[in-house]
Amino acid sequence: MKRFYKNVTTEQDDGGWRIALDGRGVKTPARNPQVVPTKVLAGAMAEEWARQGETIDPSAFQLRDLADYAIDAVRETRDALVAELAAYADTDTLCYRGDEGDALHERQLEVWEPLLLAAEQRWDVHFERIGGIIHRPQPKATLTQMAAVLGAQDNFTLAALHMLTSLSASLIIALTAIEPGADAQALWAAASLEEDWQAELWGSDAEAAQTRQARFEAFQFAMRFAELAKA
Repeated sequence: MKRFYKNVTTEQDDGGWRIALDGRGVKTPARNPQVVPTKVLAGAMAEEWARQGETIDPSAFQLRDLADYAIDAVRETRDALVAELAAYADTDTLCYRGDEGDALHERQLEVWEPLLLAAEQRWDVHFERIGGIIHRPQPKATLTQMAAVLGAQDNFTLAALHMLTSLSASLIIALTAIEPGADAQALWAAASLEEDWQAELWGSDAEAAQTRQARFEAFQFAMRFAELAKA
């Protein structure tokens, strides 16, 4: 598609901020006004439009696409999405450990346990640590509280959490990632601990390393989106 606009601006609209192309407000695929909660997020989305050349590259609109998901999809299916994300609390990767005394178990204790302890303190919950891979339910009070934590998030944060949880297979890591000052490298290392352990034992190939890097970049992007949506 050829570029069809000259000027990109941001303007206040309906309690939030909106991008305008030659003075006309952008709409979502569902024809909703594309209103986002903060000026900085709108500014970053406007930069996506401003960076386009004579031909528009649809793949360059990552912020726009996630914002559209928050507006069109999360708003319509919010309760179902909260339930989907809350289910991760019952099977969170960080709660499942190798055999006690094994080197893998020791690394899991070193990397995962501080994250679990911080989560328990932050949300006043208790997570059961489980040896092996056989599922064991988490306490009902924990699941109820984690659902409440998710329910308190705005639609844009939930959109980011959907990405973060899917990428990390951990609700704890995802929620920690949206905390102020979160360390993306450390959190991704925790999410990739078992994968990296296997690579240390058996080696890794270039394709696997490339896939891991792409997933990490997506994780960082989702963190950035959540930060911009709250700034």
